[in-house]
Amino acid sequence: MEIEINNYKFFKIAKATNIGCKRFFVLLLMFFANAGYAQQKWESKFIKLKKDGRLQYVPDEQGNVIPDFSKVGYHQNAKQIPNVKVVVTIAATGVDDQQKIQTAIDELSKKPADANGIRGAILLKKGEYKIPGSINISTSGIVLRGEGDDTKLIATGRGKRTTIKVSGNGNLKEMPNTRVKISAKYVPVGAKSLQLTNASGFKVGDKIIVFRPGNAKWIHDLKMDQIAEKEGLVQWKAESYDLDFERVITEIKGNTIFLDNQVVMAMEEQYGGGEVYKYNFDGRIAEVGVENMLLESEFESDIDEEHGWDAISFGKVENSWISGVTSRYFGYSCVNLSNASKQITVKDCKSLAPKSQIIGGRRYSFNNDGQLNLFMNCFASEGRHDYVTGAKVRGPNVFYNCTSVNAKADIGPHHRWATGTLYDNIVTDGEINIQDRGDWGTGHGWAGVNQVLWNCTAAKAAVQNPYVSGKNYAIGLKAQKYEGRLKGRPDGVWEGQNQSGLNPSSLYLKQVEENKNR
Repeated sequence: MEIEINNYKFFKIAKATNIGCKRFFVLLLMFFANAGYAQQKWESKFIKLKKDGRLQYVPDEQGNVIPDFSKVGYHQNAKQIPNVKVVVTIAATGVDDQQKIQTAIDELSKKPADANGIRGAILLKKGEYKIPGSINISTSGIVLRGEGDDTKLIATGRGKRTTIKVSGNGNLKEMPNTRVKISAKYVPVGAKSLQLTNASGFKVGDKIIVFRPGNAKWIHDLKMDQIAEKEGLVQWKAESYDLDFERVITEIKGNTIFLDNQVVMAMEEQYGGGEVYKYNFDGRIAEVGVENMLLESEFESDIDEEHGWDAISFGKVENSWISGVTSRYFGYSCVNLSNASKQITVKDCKSLAPKSQIIGGRRYSFNNDGQLNLFMNCFASEGRHDYVTGAKVRGPNVFYNCTSVNAKADIGPHHRWATGTLYDNIVTDGEINIQDRGDWGTGHGWAGVNQVLWNCTAAKAAVQNPYVSGKNYAIGLKAQKYEGRLKGRPDGVWEGQNQSGLNPSSLYLKQVEENKNR
């Protein structure tokens, strides 16, 4: 017998991950509860459905609304991930195949890309490919594809490393003499435009940074210069909290510019306001895919840490994808996106049975430090932070329809002020938290702002609002509410706790639908 819900064959997962019958049926019941079967539908007071079925965003007293998260992932959902033609086929030898694969990548890198920036796909046929080091992709337009779990890449030998490393080079650079101040005293969350002191130097199509400076008064009002002291703790410093949001100008009217993606953190004059400038990132690569394969690490014990660490990492990459990948026995992640990754789609991937100590800095199954990224239809078992963001992560970002079992810690923003993340239909037997993490790590403090939990399910959850500069939302969350690590923090925005039938059941899917119909 097989039951299929939300694209997962649960009995197969239960067997593959050894979660046990009791946990399996608890998880199954959680899914049924989350789906809201036979439940009366209800709407959030923050996002309502109009008579024509479209979303109506209800602003707060300052004009802030829950953002539109639809324009994330590969080409902001404007293009489908392509089925790239195979141009090279490789068979496994059963011994060290790393150099054979690397040579194929390097040779393909020399060939010209087509009009869409594609060079071609390298197909790894069924078999076991032993990889003692790392496979590197540093050129645009290359797809590395397997034939499902029968294509197995094995990280052999000792030492922490990434098995498939995709990265361009260089850094984001400000174009000289293009910086202009935002003239509005307050730009709310959800704003689609910015008023500038002078927009004459910009044109439609310009890539810009919407810059929110770090500010000592802001940090003081957040009380992040007052974290309880301990050895190694670092109080927040203004110069370390500059935030740069990548956007594109879609329209200009006078001194008002319109953006391809909304503002996800308010620009406040009292905290330094904001600025806009043009930039380039010449070394960043694009149109890279990793598809349909199993990556597995050798290991010596359940707490061994000298073995494969990341199955796949993306850095300095945009408009690319990872799909149909399963990782097993890695110490840190199945997928790790760096802060220079942008518009990446990670879908239909599984992180299974990580091997490491169960302490800090390990088992971040699907980690996102970049912006405008999408994780969807993913599964994780035995991770610590399965769907997680790191320090100063600039949104919007989305985790949609993802599951976590045998969780060893919590899901959510992990440390130091992630902005604008949607967790939509996430189900875990562990915790989901958005809170002041205090002195954890070297002083994580406030983990995130304008974080939205929509129709999620967890064992328990703490959702708190920072003292200033935004809110965090738990809408339709099925979980036991608890105070969190630190007492006395402002409560987050809770609506419809343990109530099924939230409409729309997926905010992300509804926003995507509306965006495509505009």
